[in-house]
Amino acid sequence: MARRTPPRRAKGRDAGRRGKKKVSALTIGKIEYVDYKDADLLRKFVSERAKLKARRITGNSEQQQREVARAVKNAREMALIPYTNRVTTQRRERRNDERGPRADGPPPRPSGPPPGSEAEAGGDEVLEDVDVAAVAEAEAVEAEAVETEAVETEAVETEAVETEAVES
Repeated sequence: MARRTPPRRAKGRDAGRRGKKKVSALTIGKIEYVDYKDADLLRKFVSERAKLKARRITGNSEQQQREVARAVKNAREMALIPYTNRVTTQRRERRNDERGPRADGPPPRPSGPPPGSEAEAGGDEVLEDVDVAAVAEAEAVEAEAVETEAVETEAVETEAVETEAVES
């Protein structure tokens, strides 16, 4: 009779990496009931981006994982832990030689009115009249402000002179 050799095991990534099973924080702490008000405990089971960690990461049993999931949902509803954490990352600078670099600052102003508008059809005179009226109004307001300031300055100087005369 021919001698049979045992089947060879596949030499893959997981062949010798089984290792020791992770023990849950609930088992270590001998916690029987997962309370939604215990935010510090629940944060152990939530990732940096506020996602529930998998059983294989935390070491929870199926029942423990269900209890943790329910408690996290209740804690989120009560605003004890966030639904999401804002994580900002620096974007890489992309260089594309076909496009020029973006200009910093406001977008460029249009050189003329949009096509099909009334201003394009011949209403330019109206725009110029409005602009002249606005400029004239602004100059009048500025002149009034200068006059008011001059009057106030004169009143303050008169008050100072009267105060010096009374003190002397």
